[in-house]
Amino acid sequence: MRLFYLLQLVCLAGCSASTSRDWAHHGAPMFADLTVREMKAVRAYLHGIQELELTDARSKTLMKNSILLIELHVPRKHEALRALDRGQAKPPRQARVIIQFGNQTNPNITEYIVSPLPTPKTHEVKTFKGDRPVRFDSRPISAVEYDHIEDLLKKIAIQAHKLLFETTGGFSYTNCSDRCLTFSDIAPRGLDSGERRSWIMLQKFVEGYFIHPVGFEVLINHQDLDPEKWTVEKVWYNSMYFDSVEELIEKYESGGVEKIKLPDHDDKDLYSTYIPRGHSNTRTNVHGPKLVEPQGHRYEVDHNFVEYAGWSFAYRVRSSAGLQVFDLRFNGERIAYEISLQEAIAFYSGDTPAAMQTKYIDAGWAMGTLSYELAPGIDCPEIATFVDLYHYYDTDKPVRHKNALCIFEMTTAVPLRRHFNSDFKGGYNFYGGLDNTVLVLRTTSTVYNYDYIWDFLFYQNGVMEVKVSATGYIHATFFTPNGLHYGTKVYNYVLGNLHTHLIHYKVDLDIAGRENSFETIDLRYVNFTNPWSPKHFIVQSKLHRTEHKTERSAAFRFGKKFPRYVHFYNANEKNKWGHQKGYRIQFNSHADSVLPRGWREENGISWARYPLAVTRHKDSEATSSSIYTQCDPWEPVVSFEDYIRNNEDIVNQDLVAWVTVGFLHVPHSEDIPNTATPGNAVGFFLRPFNFFDEDPSLSSRSTIIVRPGQDGKPKIQRWTPEVVGHCVTDKPFFYNGTLARV
Repeated sequence: MRLFYLLQLVCLAGCSASTSRDWAHHGAPMFADLTVREMKAVRAYLHGIQELELTDARSKTLMKNSILLIELHVPRKHEALRALDRGQAKPPRQARVIIQFGNQTNPNITEYIVSPLPTPKTHEVKTFKGDRPVRFDSRPISAVEYDHIEDLLKKIAIQAHKLLFETTGGFSYTNCSDRCLTFSDIAPRGLDSGERRSWIMLQKFVEGYFIHPVGFEVLINHQDLDPEKWTVEKVWYNSMYFDSVEELIEKYESGGVEKIKLPDHDDKDLYSTYIPRGHSNTRTNVHGPKLVEPQGHRYEVDHNFVEYAGWSFAYRVRSSAGLQVFDLRFNGERIAYEISLQEAIAFYSGDTPAAMQTKYIDAGWAMGTLSYELAPGIDCPEIATFVDLYHYYDTDKPVRHKNALCIFEMTTAVPLRRHFNSDFKGGYNFYGGLDNTVLVLRTTSTVYNYDYIWDFLFYQNGVMEVKVSATGYIHATFFTPNGLHYGTKVYNYVLGNLHTHLIHYKVDLDIAGRENSFETIDLRYVNFTNPWSPKHFIVQSKLHRTEHKTERSAAFRFGKKFPRYVHFYNANEKNKWGHQKGYRIQFNSHADSVLPRGWREENGISWARYPLAVTRHKDSEATSSSIYTQCDPWEPVVSFEDYIRNNEDIVNQDLVAWVTVGFLHVPHSEDIPNTATPGNAVGFFLRPFNFFDEDPSLSSRSTIIVRPGQDGKPKIQRWTPEVVGHCVTDKPFFYNGTLARV
C-alpha cells in the first residue's frame, strides 16, 4: 500500500511538471515580438482610418501625421497568468503604436493600443500614469528631421568652408570625395521642457570618426516644423563662443581667432582604425580555441520559447528599450515573471558646449532597434543559434535585423564546483568535479558610438546572471587645456570625456508564488563572555535581519550604506529545513549618482537615485523610463519617483525589484581605438537562498568522481559517455591525484 502511495506521488509530480511545462510553452507566444504580418496589418488598419490623416513616415515634410513606432503591447499580468498557470486561453495580441500628429494646430504625440492581432479592428488611446500628456517636442528625432538638419549644416559649412578646409587639412562638408566631414548631435535638446535646440559638433568622416572632432560646434534651434525657420544660436570654435557663423568668420579672417591646424592622417596610420599595428606576440598561423558541441545543442528553442537544464523562459526584444525575458522557471517553478532592460544612460562632463550638454538617455534613440547583425566566432560562437529580429520604427515597412540575437551554451572554463579530498599522505580519498556550462541569451545595441552587449546567463544551479558589457568608441570632444579637469587627452586635439554609465532593469520576482516579502541581511558585532573560558570575551558577527514593510523603506539611495544581502522570499513557503523559500540579488556594480537629486535633467532619471528600489507590481507602472525622456528629461511622462511616492505596503505582495548598475569611465589612452570589454562589464545575479533543499545542479549527469582503486589505479565514475574526437581532444579523460616525490 505504501509503495502504491509513493508511486502515486511520483506520478503526480511528473504529471504536474509536464503540465507546468506545457502551460509555459502554451503561454510563451503572448510575449513574442510582433510578426511582419502583424506590423503590416496594424499599419494598414491605422492608415485606413481617414480622420487620422496618416501619411508616410519618410515623406519630406515635418508637418504630417505619421506612425513612429509599432511594437507588442504586453498583456496585463493577471491575464497572462491565467494562461501560464491554468492553461486557459491567451488574451488577444495587441500592438502599441506611437503616432506623431504634426499636421494640426496643436501638434501632439498620441499612443494607441490596437487589437486584436493579426486582424486589428479596434484602437484605444493609451495613457501614462497620472494621464500625463506627451509634448510634441519630446519626440525622438526622425530620419526626416536629420535630413533637414544636414541641409542646414551644409549651408553653415559653405559659409565656414575656408576655416574648416584650413583647419582640417583639406576636409570639407560639401563637394568632398574621400576627405569629408560628418557630425554628431548632442542631447538633451535644450535646457528646458518644450525646447528643441541641439548642439552639433563636426568630425572628420573617417573610420572611427567619433574620436576625430575638429573643434567646430554649432547650436541649432530646430523647434519649428518649418525647417526654413531654423536658426543658428551659437557657434563654438577653439574655446571661443560666437553669436553667429558670420561673426566667427569675420574674426577668423581678421586674426581675432587663433587658427589651428589638425594633424593629417593616412588610412594606414589612422589611430581610430581596427587595422592591426605594432608587434604581435601571438602566432598568426594557428587558430585560437573554439567552442564546439560534439553532439549538438543541449537546449531547445521553439520560436521565442527556450528550455535548458531545467530552465524555461520566453523572450523578446522590445523596440523601444531592448531585451526582456518572461515567465522564467526552474524545474517548473516560476522564479520571475519578467526581467527586462529598461534604460541605459551615459552622462558626460566637459569643457566644450557639446561635452557639457551630453546626457544620453538611450531609450530615446529606440535602443532596442539598434540591434545589428552578430558576427559568428566574435560576437557569438559559430555554434550559436542566430535569430532575426524585426522592428517598425521611423519607417514605412518592417525592417529585418538579420542574426541580431543569439542563443548558445558555453563552458566558463571554471568548475561549477569541485573538491580534492586529500588523505594527507601524498594521496587522496576522492576528487569530485562538475564542469560549469551556462546558456547565454545575447543581443547588442549600438547606440551611435557605444556598443552594449546584453547578456542573460542561466546556470545549472538555479542562478541567473544579468550582464552588460560596454565597448565601442568613446564620445570624444575637442581638446582644450581646461578639458583635463573633465577627462584625458588621448590624441592630439582629442579629449576623452569622463562619463558615468547607468543601466536600469526591472525584476518582477514571483518566488514560490506572487505573495513575496523583502528583507535585508547585514552583520553586527556581538560581545559576550566566553562560556568555556569566563575570563575572556568572544567578539563575533551575528546576523541582523531587517524586514522592509513599505516602498520608501526599500528604496536605497546612492551614497548611503548598501546592505550586504537583499533577500526576496515567500513567507508561506518553506524548504525541507524550515527556511522561507527565497532568492537574493547580488550586485556586480560600482555605480553612483550622476546629478544632485531634483536637478533639472535628473528629474527624468529618478530611478538613478537608487541602486535598488522595491515596489508593488502594477500594470500602470510597467516601465521606469520612456522613449520621450531623452528630449524632455525636465518634465518626463514617466517619473519613477511616482512609483514609490505613495509608500505602499510590500509585505506578502507581488513585488518588483528595480535594479541600477553601472560604472564610472574616465577614458585613457588604452581606449584608443576602442573601449575594451574586460573591466567594463556590470550586472547582477539572481541567486537561490534556501529556495531549494540542496544544490539543484546535483541533477547534472556531467559530474565526474575519481577514487583510488584497490590496485592503486584511479577509478573514474561518470554518468555521461566520454566523447573523444579531434575537435576536442584525442586523449581520454585521466586523473591521478597522487603526489610523486622526485
